[in-house]
Amino acid sequence: MALDFRVFTEPQQGASYDDLLAVAKAAEDLGYDAFFRSDHYLKMGGASGLPGPTDAWTTLAGLARETSRIRLGTLVTSATFRHPSVLGIQVAQVDQMSGGRVELGIGTGWFADEHRAFGIPFPAKRFGILEEQLALITGMWETPVGETFTFRGEHYELENCPALPKPVQSQIPVIVGGTGPKRTPALAAQFAHEFNAAFPALDSIRHRFTVVRDACETLGRSPDDLVYSAALVVCVGRDEAEFRRRAEAIGREPDELREHGVAGTPDEAADVLGRVAAQGCDRVYLQVLDLADLDHLDVVAKDVIGQL
Repeated sequence: MALDFRVFTEPQQGASYDDLLAVAKAAEDLGYDAFFRSDHYLKMGGASGLPGPTDAWTTLAGLARETSRIRLGTLVTSATFRHPSVLGIQVAQVDQMSGGRVELGIGTGWFADEHRAFGIPFPAKRFGILEEQLALITGMWETPVGETFTFRGEHYELENCPALPKPVQSQIPVIVGGTGPKRTPALAAQFAHEFNAAFPALDSIRHRFTVVRDACETLGRSPDDLVYSAALVVCVGRDEAEFRRRAEAIGREPDELREHGVAGTPDEAADVLGRVAAQGCDRVYLQVLDLADLDHLDVVAKDVIGQL
């Protein structure tokens, strides 16, 4: 089974930079492929959210200097939060700071309450904004040094932009995901290096990927050019009691976790990952919800991934 395993965090639920640093360093030490984080400023549900939000790209800039191997990225940056030319500069700079370990997951944004809370505009129609951001950001990165980049769209216009700095990587991997049957797969086929199925029903993954593969063929792109990934909640205990303790700590029901995530005992979790891989998945983002429980990362790395 050739799966990559990435740690995916939700810091808006309550985490300081130091908390995230501890998780990222543990992930690196334990052999995970990457550390990813959400891009949110407002907590969800009953979490305290304390000590308050951390900015995704500020966090990743810090981690770029304090890690050495793991890849770093967002799942996903909201197109509503930053002007795309500024985001292009930020991501390229963090790529330089990390020595070429950055990936950009980007989406339309969806959390209306968050936008209202922070006074961020939240247009009813956002897909066109995302499409232009992808074209603009990748266009900036691909413009040769010494040349300028001009872009004219419905939402953004750039005139003779120097299109600097350049990232270290010749192509920063771009991740696009979503559940839409037409526009999202087409966008992934046109711009992405990876398609991500976020929290899919476990028996729907193959279909989600097939739709994207069909979109690639329609565009004349080889479907095998893309990496196909899924994000799934993880909650594992060495035995049933430890699993249930961890489920309670994150406010989730054990049966629900078993139905939707990589959950239960190590053997159960490994079985789920086998089912996911059999549906064509190349990479799994393991959503870790208790960032203080570093032993959980150890259990998953050694007792679950270790047996695959």
